Amino acid sequence: MKFQCRHLQLRQAGFLLQIDVELTGQVIGIFGSSGAGKTSLLEVIAGLRRPDSGVIAVDDRVLMDLSANLFLPPENRGVGYVPQDLALFPHLSVRKNLAYGHKPEAVPSGLNLAHVAEVLEIEPLLDRTIGQLSGGQKQRIAFARALLASPQLLLMDEPLASLDYELKLKIIPYLKRIRDEFKIPMLYVSHSPDEVIELCDQVIVLRGGKCLRTSRPDEIFEASTSMTLKPGIYDSSK
Repeated sequence: MKFQCRHLQLRQAGFLLQIDVELTGQVIGIFGSSGAGKTSLLEVIAGLRRPDSGVIAVDDRVLMDLSANLFLPPENRGVGYVPQDLALFPHLSVRKNLAYGHKPEAVPSGLNLAHVAEVLEIEPLLDRTIGQLSGGQKQRIAFARALLASPQLLLMDEPLASLDYELKLKIIPYLKRIRDEFKIPMLYVSHSPDEVIELCDQVIVLRGGKCLRTSRPDEIFEASTSMTLKPGIYDSSK
């Protein structure tokens, strides 16, 4: 995936998001602390926020070019979005949650309910209600629903943030399966270096609404058990 976010500006309640990046990778991480602008950037890409200016393109598809008055609505962007709160419908069964937004006529070969359910190991859960699921099971249902929308791009907004460390370790292999089995480009928001280095081949580091650096995760994070940022990454003089 060639991802372009050029000359983007979004002003909101005293906060200014300014991004100008172009990079290539199958899974691109968006990393930063709370308040860095990660979710705001993802919502702009999804079409949920309209910025003041900018261009967003994925490969040869232009999703937004405000200089040309082009702003595709969310339903026309070919995006599968997993928000932080997962947005599952508690009054519906798992099967009916998966049917929401499902586009069987547009599903590529192999990207169907049976295959997605097999890869994410959710077949036994299909007839349960959302309230009967554990936290990790809910995550997998949210991933499956995003996939069944037949996306050309997956947007993941800190999907593991609410899980404890042990459960994260169980869910990360499913994200790797999504990456490796379905080959759908992904933008993955996280404040966890562990997740970024496990899943992403490129990363955008944000701070205060601005991009500090883009690079491979191993060039940004220390190779240690704590996976801390290398010295100088948050130094504004760098």
